[in-house]
Amino acid sequence: MARFLYLLAILSYMISSFFPKQPVLHMTVSVLSMLAVLISLRFVKGLALIFGLFFLIGGGAMLVWSGSAPIHFISSFGEMIQMVTLFALIPILSIPIRFGNYADEVHSIIRKRVKSATQLYMLTSAASYFFSSFMNLAALPMTYYSISSSVKEYPIDNKKRYLSRAITHGYAMPLLWSPVTPIVGTVLYLTGTAYSKILPFLLVMSIGGLLLDWVSISHPLQLFRRRLQWKRAKKETAASLTPLTGGRPARLFHILAAIILLNALITLLDHFFSFSFLFLVSLIVIPFAFLWCILIGQGKPFFPGVVRHFQTYIPKMQNQFFIFLSAGFFITALNVSGADTVVTQWVNTLIHFSGIRIFLILLPLIPFALAFIGLHPAIGLALISAALHSDLLNKSPIVVTVAMLGGAIPAFLMGPYNATLGMMSSIINEKPIKLSNWNFPFTCLYLVLLTLFVQLLYLL
Repeated sequence: MARFLYLLAILSYMISSFFPKQPVLHMTVSVLSMLAVLISLRFVKGLALIFGLFFLIGGGAMLVWSGSAPIHFISSFGEMIQMVTLFALIPILSIPIRFGNYADEVHSIIRKRVKSATQLYMLTSAASYFFSSFMNLAALPMTYYSISSSVKEYPIDNKKRYLSRAITHGYAMPLLWSPVTPIVGTVLYLTGTAYSKILPFLLVMSIGGLLLDWVSISHPLQLFRRRLQWKRAKKETAASLTPLTGGRPARLFHILAAIILLNALITLLDHFFSFSFLFLVSLIVIPFAFLWCILIGQGKPFFPGVVRHFQTYIPKMQNQFFIFLSAGFFITALNVSGADTVVTQWVNTLIHFSGIRIFLILLPLIPFALAFIGLHPAIGLALISAALHSDLLNKSPIVVTVAMLGGAIPAFLMGPYNATLGMMSSIINEKPIKLSNWNFPFTCLYLVLLTLFVQLLYLL
């Protein structure tokens, strides 16, 4: 029942996006989203339940306090269904990767060229960075299914933690600058900053973050310990390795071509159509993955694979449906009730009290903190953007934009209710909060780097 209702809510959103001027369709999305939240109450537990109930009770209280019409208690649902739809459909892009057995080619390259676990970590992080630059959330399953089969041949204590950290760290860095990333478009819209002006600074910060990740796992003590492990395990693993079967590394260019083609297609559709970016990505995922499967001779098993995805993956999304749709209700209620003006006043007060330079240190921490109560960084930044327009943004637009986008990265790395950890947790079958704890050391280092970089930009 829950799976059917989730799929119905997603389908209603897709249909309503094609006919944006039909209020009946939008109300249908709201009703189905509300029912999806209610039915999820049976399955959600722990912190997800606590935060979701906070959003529901808080949003309802604001609507009551403002004297909103009863219909608003229903129509306020559905605000973030587009995010849940994207989370549900993006993993379908991993089907051609698995059916095409591209992992065999990656495995062959790794066996021939990668000599240590540290090198494998750097390769995994770099691959995740590359995929994320063009495919956003699809980078997580693509990187995992391409490399996971090779990890067992290296002396790694906790393989799940190793893969999770390498993939999520590499994945998060292009979110600073990639034009196909929703947070980039959202922040540029909020600040009004030209992409061409901000891009060089974002690229420097992004690459700096990737290098910081590599350095953090390559300090002398760790390298010495891994060399000892490698020497002890080398004889054992050599005996168990199967002979190389001579893969065809040229097939990996299929992935490169697919990334470029998908990026170009999204950019082209975004230019000619007025649909939202998130909707366009959700719309073309299945046709694009199907065409890819046809080209590699795997068209026949594609739709059974999609059916299995909906049967097995969608029911696991009860936390995402509950948290995101509840948060969407809270945000809509905040705007409908007029309580969003209070948030603007708070931020203005903080700016005047702390001063500009101290506020630039605090600014990245706002979306980071809000991520732990289930708010997507775009939502948190939207809440404070009005206050920024009144003062700080007019003085230092580039610095503020870098701080806002940079502050979204820790939220993606550690926010237990965002798409990054939600999808990664389903891939490796671990709780999002555990993945969040694994990313804590690197997140702290990244925040130090971001603070220094933002302060340097402000001085210049």
